[in-house]
Amino acid sequence: MATQEVEKKSQDTVTVKVTGKTHVKPGKIIGRRECQLITFDLPYLPFYYNQKLLLYKGNEEFDAMVEKLKDGLKVVLEEFYQLAGKLGKDEEGVFRVEYDDEMEGVEVSEAVAEEIGVDDLTVEEGTNSLKDLIPYNNILNLEGLHRPLLAIQLTKLKDGLAIGCAFNHAILDGTSTWHFMSSWARICSGSPSISVPPFLERTKTRDTRVKLDLTLPPNPNADGEAKVDPQAKVDPQLRERLFKFSEEAIDKIKSKVNSNPPSDGSKPFSTFQSLSVHIWRHVTHARNLKPEDYTVFTVFADCRKRVDPTMPESYFGNLIQAIFTGTAAGLLSGNPPEFGAGMIQKAIEMHNAKAIDERNKEWEKAPKIFQFKDAGVNCVAVGSSPRFKVYDVDFGWGKPESVRSGSNNRFDGMVYLYQGKSGGRSIDVEITLETSALERLEKDKEFLMEV
Repeated sequence: MATQEVEKKSQDTVTVKVTGKTHVKPGKIIGRRECQLITFDLPYLPFYYNQKLLLYKGNEEFDAMVEKLKDGLKVVLEEFYQLAGKLGKDEEGVFRVEYDDEMEGVEVSEAVAEEIGVDDLTVEEGTNSLKDLIPYNNILNLEGLHRPLLAIQLTKLKDGLAIGCAFNHAILDGTSTWHFMSSWARICSGSPSISVPPFLERTKTRDTRVKLDLTLPPNPNADGEAKVDPQAKVDPQLRERLFKFSEEAIDKIKSKVNSNPPSDGSKPFSTFQSLSVHIWRHVTHARNLKPEDYTVFTVFADCRKRVDPTMPESYFGNLIQAIFTGTAAGLLSGNPPEFGAGMIQKAIEMHNAKAIDERNKEWEKAPKIFQFKDAGVNCVAVGSSPRFKVYDVDFGWGKPESVRSGSNNRFDGMVYLYQGKSGGRSIDVEITLETSALERLEKDKEFLMEV
């Protein structure tokens, strides 16, 4: 069944003291490199840096762990050098990633929070006590024009280490993020080189040049320039919760959704589709929506195998697009779960190379600066993926005790899916909702899969 994370006994926030800051560059000469940002990348400029936190237990000397991580970082950046660069614009105002050997590189901070243990943090249900363990809270991706594209904070805990990372979401998605993290870990664990280098030629999938007049600070003006309108600060009435669904619970959810196969010969519903409709239906119920209220399901889908020509898994950049479907709350709740699952399945299957191309052309003709509310009314929006092998990121002192997202890029209805630590088909579900709705969801035994 899904277990609710127990209440954290200690204080809501962790006292973290930053003790030093350095920068790490690739270990070899790269030279001047430039890479145009494309239609898949540009909509993320007004979002915030994407934050990840990995917690490790370990008795190794903290200074030795830090040096090991920095040494490995120098090596992995020889291939992932774009993360050591900055955002820039060419002479026509088209955004790009720029790197040269004179740039300062990746920002690495060292910090101490020795009064807190790993176990204290792994039971944290929200993000309050995790926030100060991850750099670049509320920092826009557009600020990559003058900030490093990757910032890392290494925090010494009472019995371990916290690795907090902030990635500029305008230059990479989740697949690329975890490709980098796993490559870095393998180098630190003794591999002499990266087994699968990143595919850095993002214009191979889209080479349309789109000029965006985005400037900081993010205030509109009267001259017609597009200005960044960032996500408003998180409403204090929003709260996050981590729910853990065991392999048994996932199998039961999938079995229930597939118990009445559609008569039209459609494929069985996948684990993702089954879990997604489970979340969508129960969140909709927890929101106390009226039957006529509209609700939208959104998934940020990997398009590497959907575009034409297809791109390798090692493609470095953003190659995701939001896929939408929606219905009235009464129809979603009043019908069996296969009704909503069928909507999700159809929306995903229809998002083929032609649909992706049409979406890109439409955006290129009239670029729109997205806000989170564009995920849809009364939405459930799913990011990340349980396919990412986040618990295989072993730097040489064991697998992480917990992998979490930071407080950036959260809004009412945002869901992050992660591989469960117990392995197999278990899945961790991070949900952000309005407080009263989340409280109702926490008491929903059908959602939690409790007998």
